[in-house]
Amino acid sequence: MSPKTSSKAWREQERAFSWVKRNDRQGKPRTKGLTEIRGPYYSVMGPRYLEDVLETAGDYVDSLKFAAGSFSLIPKKSLTRLLDLAHSYDVQVSTGGWVEYVLTQGKQAVDRYIEEVKSVGFDILELSAGFISLPIDDWVALVERTKDEGLKPKPEVGIQWGAGGETSVEELEEAGVRDPGRAIHAAKRFLEAGAYLIMIESEGITENVKAWRTDVVSQITDALGTEKVMFEAADPQVFTWYVQNYGADVNLFVDHSQIIQLEIVRRGIWGMAANWGRIVTYKP
Repeated sequence: MSPKTSSKAWREQERAFSWVKRNDRQGKPRTKGLTEIRGPYYSVMGPRYLEDVLETAGDYVDSLKFAAGSFSLIPKKSLTRLLDLAHSYDVQVSTGGWVEYVLTQGKQAVDRYIEEVKSVGFDILELSAGFISLPIDDWVALVERTKDEGLKPKPEVGIQWGAGGETSVEELEEAGVRDPGRAIHAAKRFLEAGAYLIMIESEGITENVKAWRTDVVSQITDALGTEKVMFEAADPQVFTWYVQNYGADVNLFVDHSQIIQLEIVRRGIWGMAANWGRIVTYKP
């Protein structure tokens, strides 16, 4: 299967057991029920590895996210092959939130970063600030600058100070959490400025906490809806809970090893005891 025809050809392949009932899902390019997967970070992902992933599960993947600036450690030739391969399967590619590290090096570095992100071939520029304190007006300006460059700005908001690293529960508790209203206010401003989506940081909500803050999720969805937000949910219990409570069309970020498991839950063909056979859709 050549990269230029792989996506179309994949969709036209006959699937085994296609007669068994399963939930309908919007086809790509989707506007809801988006699945973003983590690329190289916990495991190395080269072009051959990624092609195996996309050849078997590419129709369930909407975007590929590089974590922690991992793309800066990959030879440029291999990186562009990864991006081209993703695009051939109708998968957009995101930088992840590395811009917050670049922000510590000043405006010129950020400007150069945005330019190279575009020239290398990324589609989505995630704009996070979990480790740093950034004035809201500056953050909005980054959203606008990113959009002006023809990229899709995807700000990340959350309630946990110091989110985004391998920090212990105790350290995060000591750092404290922010008012959810602050994150919601910021998200609204970002959307008004042209943000493509809002990424919701899991730390402080469902990750590295002694008890999940489902109340925060409710506040976010009440204020913003679900189509313009994506929840970080790289744990089976977490993404299952989101689908169970917000439906098969909720937007989720998971590890690439979890694509099939998440799609199984979305399609309602398997699951945990609490939701087995209970996830359904109705598509007129």
